[in-house]
Amino acid sequence: MASRERVRAALAHVEPDRVPLDIGATPVTGISASTLSRLRRALGLDTPRQRVRVTEPYQMLGEVTDDLREALGIDTIGVGGATTLFGFENTGWKEWELFDGTPVLVPAAFNTEPEPNGDILMYPGGDRSVPPSGRMPTGGYYFDTIVRQPPIADDALNAEDNLEEFTPWSDAELARIGDETCRLHAETDYAIVANLGGTSFGDIALVPAPFLKHPKGIRDVEEWYVSTLIRRDYVYEVFERQCEIALKNLAAAAPRIGNRIEVLMVTGTDFGTQRGPFISTATYRDLYKPFHRAINDWVHANTPWRTFIHTCGGVAPLIEEFIEAGFDILNPVQCSAADMAPAALKREYGDRLVFWGGGIDTQRTLPFGTPDEVRAEVLGRLEVFAPGGGFVFNTIHNIQARTPMANLLAMFAAIREFNQQGS
Repeated sequence: MASRERVRAALAHVEPDRVPLDIGATPVTGISASTLSRLRRALGLDTPRQRVRVTEPYQMLGEVTDDLREALGIDTIGVGGATTLFGFENTGWKEWELFDGTPVLVPAAFNTEPEPNGDILMYPGGDRSVPPSGRMPTGGYYFDTIVRQPPIADDALNAEDNLEEFTPWSDAELARIGDETCRLHAETDYAIVANLGGTSFGDIALVPAPFLKHPKGIRDVEEWYVSTLIRRDYVYEVFERQCEIALKNLAAAAPRIGNRIEVLMVTGTDFGTQRGPFISTATYRDLYKPFHRAINDWVHANTPWRTFIHTCGGVAPLIEEFIEAGFDILNPVQCSAADMAPAALKREYGDRLVFWGGGIDTQRTLPFGTPDEVRAEVLGRLEVFAPGGGFVFNTIHNIQARTPMANLLAMFAAIREFNQQGS
């Protein structure tokens, strides 16, 4: 099978010729730029001073290019928005070094001037005349959001303030989306995964709005979570109006995209912790599910795309709700969290939900285990998730910085070993 055909089979719960592999198609299935640089050298694709591009500067993720896809058998490719989470475009590449000495390329608007203490501050839109919106501590590996919460006056709250970032897509943006999906569909055989934005309700990574120069409304992480209880009507109004805009954008984009993408990433809002959900099932049903259902219903009624929900943590009590809301794909399948045992998930939901992830634990095994432990875990997960299709291999969230190269190579070797056993 070609990559696109292979992923389509898995999405249809048909066992393909081998397990599909995703590395880098979304901001939650990617790889740290420093680890990517070392991986490329280990595979003989780069010399020590060659530079990977940092295409997602918030998490400092590197660009997965076609030569790496070919070397590893990656089956996916992503289409995203025109700007980064800091609001500037990935253009005008310039040289920079990560704190660990890795040479990389960063966008022109990426601030490379350290503070006196060595921290790196990032500015919305690259505009240094406004307060910074992100901080990478000296010696760090990614950015932390700087909360810029204006004083909250409850009697003056206006939902428009939390809707500033949700606007109709311009003709230029619609043309860009259409042109890029058309190009990738014609020039490659990869399964295209689109992350177009605007459909993730209450995603806490987006609430502080590091891409806005002067965010208004409720922008503090803790205050937002509290507001889902004490200002529930306000949050519901934000979601309601956001959903209206999102549906209009999807309706405008769909004719330009057609059937060229396989997957739409709908949401990256986390609903779980290591110990279980951090909201009740009733709250999910009341506050989030109506809008998830509206997006998914529209997509399924008007396109052949499959819809993708990313949520970390022990979300087993919510999975039935996700299915009822119309999601086709669950990521990252955090098997180390409470009640997320792989065999139980596959047995209970494997015929109704595609598991995209769950391939190996990135909290413990991949960064801290031995190559033999990595091999054993990968083979064990494949033996559970692969039969009957409905599985795309990815690590549990992004591959992190400082991941031992021997472990990463052992992971890819185990995937090849499993696929060869079935051929």
